[in-house]
Amino acid sequence: MLSRTGLIAEDVHAYLQGVSLREPAALAGLRQATASRPEAGMQISPEQGQFMQLLVRILGARRCIEVGTYTGYSALAVALALPADGLLVACDVSDEYTRVGLPFWREAGVESKIRLRIQPALVTLDELLAEPGGRGGYDFAFIDADKNNYIAYYEKLLQLVRPGGLIAVDNTLGLSSTPVIHLNTPMARAVEAFNVHVHRDERVEIAMLPLGEGVTLLRVR
Repeated sequence: MLSRTGLIAEDVHAYLQGVSLREPAALAGLRQATASRPEAGMQISPEQGQFMQLLVRILGARRCIEVGTYTGYSALAVALALPADGLLVACDVSDEYTRVGLPFWREAGVESKIRLRIQPALVTLDELLAEPGGRGGYDFAFIDADKNNYIAYYEKLLQLVRPGGLIAVDNTLGLSSTPVIHLNTPMARAVEAFNVHVHRDERVEIAMLPLGEGVTLLRVR
C-alpha cells in the first residue's frame, strides 16, 4: 500500500519506499488496520514516521509531545525510538480513533511510554506548562492536528521544548494530496498563515521539507 503525498510522482514515491523504508511489524500492522477507514488520509506516511524516529534518536530525546494522534501511528513510531524510560504525551480528542492503536502499542511493548490525553490539546499543553519541570522540559514535539490552532499549539510548545529541541509540523505544504497554494479553504489559509508566522520567527531555526505532505522542522534557539 502506498501513502500518496501529492507532492511527488507515484512511481518516485514507490521507489523511495522500496529503497529506504524499514517498517517494524507493529507499525505495518497499525497502518493496515487504519487503511480501510474513510479518513485514513489523516495518517502520516511510513517514511515520515521513520524520519521522526531518526530525529528522536539523533536528539537523544527522552520526553516528547504529540499534538494530534489519530490512530496512533506517529505515537508508536516515536515511542519505539525512545529509551526505556522515555515518555511521549499524546494529545487527541477522539477516543474512537486512538483506540485503534492501543493493541499495536501493547504489541510493540511501548504502551507504558505513551501518556494519552483525550481532551483539547491546548488544555493539555497548559497542564504540562503548569507541571514541575514542564517549561523547557521536552526534547521533541510533533504537530498534526486541526490547522486553525497550529499557531496556538506552536506558541505553547515553544515554552515546553528546550533550547536545541525540535518541533516538527505536518501538512505545511499539502492537504489531502493537494498543495496548499492550490487550495482556497479555511484550512489551507490557516496553514499558510502558520508558514508565514514561523518563517518570520527569529526564536527558531527553520527547514521545510517536501516529505509526506510537507514537514517543517523548527529548532528552538
